Amino acid sequence: MKKYTWRKLFNDVHLWLGIASGLVLFVVCLTGTIYTFRDEVEQLMAPEKYHVEVPANAQPIAPGKLIAQLEQELKGKVVNLNIPEDKASTYTVGVAPAPSTEKGPKGKGGEQGKGGHGGGRPATYYVNPYTGQVVGTPESATSEFFGTVMRLHRWLLIEGDVGKIIVGTSTIIFTFLVLTGLVLWFPVKRKNWKQGLKIKTNAKWKRVNHDLHNTLGFYSSILLLIMALTGLCWSFEWYRDGLSSAMGSEVFKGRREKPMTIASAASTATPEDYIQQTNLLLPYSGDLRLSLPTDDTTAVVVQKSKTGLFALAASDKVQLNKHNAEPLQVEKFSDKPLNEQIVSLIKPLHLGNVYGTFSKILYFIACLIATSLPVTGTLIWINKLRKKKKPSKATRYGATPVAS
Repeated sequence: MKKYTWRKLFNDVHLWLGIASGLVLFVVCLTGTIYTFRDEVEQLMAPEKYHVEVPANAQPIAPGKLIAQLEQELKGKVVNLNIPEDKASTYTVGVAPAPSTEKGPKGKGGEQGKGGHGGGRPATYYVNPYTGQVVGTPESATSEFFGTVMRLHRWLLIEGDVGKIIVGTSTIIFTFLVLTGLVLWFPVKRKNWKQGLKIKTNAKWKRVNHDLHNTLGFYSSILLLIMALTGLCWSFEWYRDGLSSAMGSEVFKGRREKPMTIASAASTATPEDYIQQTNLLLPYSGDLRLSLPTDDTTAVVVQKSKTGLFALAASDKVQLNKHNAEPLQVEKFSDKPLNEQIVSLIKPLHLGNVYGTFSKILYFIACLIATSLPVTGTLIWINKLRKKKKPSKATRYGATPVAS
């Protein structure tokens, strides 16, 4: 009887966990692959919403004038304005419903929500910065498709917590699959370790399939672990809280952060002043996002981020006095402790845009490999089952054993 070794244990764990979760992981990895280049695909399908022709010797409309024009046309209050560094890109504008002047019963729309715009969610518009013309909104058949892809990725289109739990549990299993796969990648004989780094394309299809599973899984293992460990933050609150405690910084803290409170006063500052002050405090080229409060006691928040092929998906943040544009707080990403930097990058680490287009390409390839692993792994398992059931040569030819 053969001795049951640690390697055999890891092999069995890898095999049966893979069989148990293979279909769910295939769907999750496939949708993750499709979602990687969502922004690029949407821009490709509707370029008129994202790009404009720059008129000769023209300058964009001053932000203050543009905001006033949009508020008059859209009958609302501009609460955020995205100004890209690329001069041929449209601005993204968030417009909240205009404050209601009518008083009504509590809970029936009579009270204004926080921020003084009736509590309505801001609508997003794409605007030509040279003409002020609204050229589109995020809603489209493409965005609806990617919305479905995301819901399939997050909870398999199953409403409630059931789908989220299934995906989260499968992601935990996927983490163990990657770890046990790394153990199995190392050959029994150390001198043969180089075999796991290449695919023997001139071999039989079974060997090629094995190499595709073994070699590609090894090369993508680090990125797959990052995807799995960060993805669990959306699945389980206990995991998110545990990671926050272990890292010493709250995951998704930015969702609950509120702008600073200031004293009410007469306002003399303009959006141009906010931009000028931010550029003085953060003297580099990049995209700007202005968050403009609708009341007189909330600070203006301006976020600035660098762009480019290898740009880090992190922004610096400046809080300014709404009334005179004086700086209240400057938060530079580079000044944050390492643990806070890592935690603040959870989302881009999962989505793949942590280092711009460069990391997106790597993530797309890794996701594509991850999608193939359940397929190649299942084929390996089926081939082993057939090998076990294959009759011996003596049985095939009807030979009878000779008694000794």
